[in-house]
Amino acid sequence: MDSWKQYQEEHKSQFLEELIDLLKIPSISARSENKADMLRCAEVVKQRLAEAGADTVTIYPTAGHPIVYAEKIIDPNKPTVLVYGHYDVQPADPLELWHSGPFEPVIKDGKIYARGSADDKGQFYMHVKALETFSKTNSFCTNIKFLIEGEEEIGSPNLAEFVKANKELLKSDVILISDTSMLSMENPSIDIGVRGLSYIELEITAANRDLHSGVYGGAVANPITILAQMIASCHDENNHITIPGFYDDVVNATPAEREKMAKAPFDESAYKADLGINELWGEKGYTTNERTGIRPTLEVNGIWGGYTGEGAKTVLPSKASAKISCRLVPNQSSEVITKKVLDYFQSIAPAGVIVKATEHHGGEPYMTPIDSIEYKAAAKAVETCFGKEPIPVRGGGSIPICALFEKELGLKIVFLGFGLDSDNLHSPNEKYNLENYYKGIETIPYFHRFFAEMKA
Repeated sequence: MDSWKQYQEEHKSQFLEELIDLLKIPSISARSENKADMLRCAEVVKQRLAEAGADTVTIYPTAGHPIVYAEKIIDPNKPTVLVYGHYDVQPADPLELWHSGPFEPVIKDGKIYARGSADDKGQFYMHVKALETFSKTNSFCTNIKFLIEGEEEIGSPNLAEFVKANKELLKSDVILISDTSMLSMENPSIDIGVRGLSYIELEITAANRDLHSGVYGGAVANPITILAQMIASCHDENNHITIPGFYDDVVNATPAEREKMAKAPFDESAYKADLGINELWGEKGYTTNERTGIRPTLEVNGIWGGYTGEGAKTVLPSKASAKISCRLVPNQSSEVITKKVLDYFQSIAPAGVIVKATEHHGGEPYMTPIDSIEYKAAAKAVETCFGKEPIPVRGGGSIPICALFEKELGLKIVFLGFGLDSDNLHSPNEKYNLENYYKGIETIPYFHRFFAEMKA
């Protein structure tokens, strides 16, 4: 395997320059004004995959943003690894909180700062460079396919249709995803699951127009006040979610699993210092790691209404709105939870307002068995490159397409992420450690090698 390391060491500068070029493209899937950027980014991904050694690279249009597919088939008798990732990124707002331009990558203290650096351009691009490593050293262990989409950050609305229509094209032995984090470089870990997602929007309307708060205040319902009361009612004094039936289908973690999770290093003081907070908050009876991994949550992601401009305007607003997401754990259904949450807000609304509650998107939770060949190959790869056996942990985020992949393609998924929870995903000043980037490129080929050996 010395040829892998030698090639990667000699081409570090090239690997970084290519990633920087990719990060400069504002591929924001949520905004229509970035449609041309999305197309340009898909073309760049296609070009890089071809240069890395893929024999076939195709851009497939969808009703939204395009999908990039590539493959390198060396021997039909060898196992095939399907790499999934996404080239779209979250909006960069609020821009004023960035230390540098979100699409003007800056390297500082060994980290590359840019939107998409860790989620997910920097991580899926490690696989492109692993493909190049195999190609340039003539050392392929497996067949490799790539499915790189442009709509993950908006719930992958068109990927399901593509997967269902292209089962033969995507036929593989395992799906490999790098869109997750590890505990640290000193304590490597592998996510054995991700949570599901239910995302809704609320709009509360009272009067048919904005009103003078002195003339009408106290006589007409204030939508902001009503919305705040409704949201506050979703948690009790123990921060337990109060929506009827919310926990009905939750599969509680076993004492043995909670014991394993407790072995993961966690410095509460450093955690609070990094976030600039004095106290932690969450469901009573669970640790921080448990709250972000094995328990479902309900969070307000945005809230607005009334006058928010400079100076004062004494207005009683006509409308108030909020975006709310629920993270789900195994056995919870996004469809079921979405209905429960929507019904709850309708049921508690006072007579003086109209509630419009709508669904945005959702996804199901997913777990990877740690006794599977797929997981064992990943664990051995990490141990080979880090010198430590990885800790199995549950990730708090969501990758909505996972459950559909298993249902439609009959494949298990392995999460081989190299980001850190402190990488500011979805926040200003997103970053990715260069050490993690290069370590990922080093580790991924070993997964292919060990997976092929174990399958054989």
